[in-house]
Amino acid sequence: MNDFEFDRELDCRGLNCPLPVVKTKKQIDTMSTGQTLKLIASDPGSINDMNAWARRTGNEMLGHAEDSGEYIFYIKKT
Repeated sequence: MNDFEFDRELDCRGLNCPLPVVKTKKQIDTMSTGQTLKLIASDPGSINDMNAWARRTGNEMLGHAEDSGEYIFYIKKT
């Protein structure tokens, strides 16, 4: 998972649904098409939430992983 290059990083550790989705949307809205966001969350529900959000908005989920109770997502703005 460390092989993705990213343009911005968003730390949502300690936040529960829906805050990681809300903060991701706000961050993605400020980014240019083709840029990649690295999101770090601690809420296990973020796996389903972020995948659903990416599908719904048309942004590309490049990958995600779990590491020591943290969930890391790479999302490319389309």
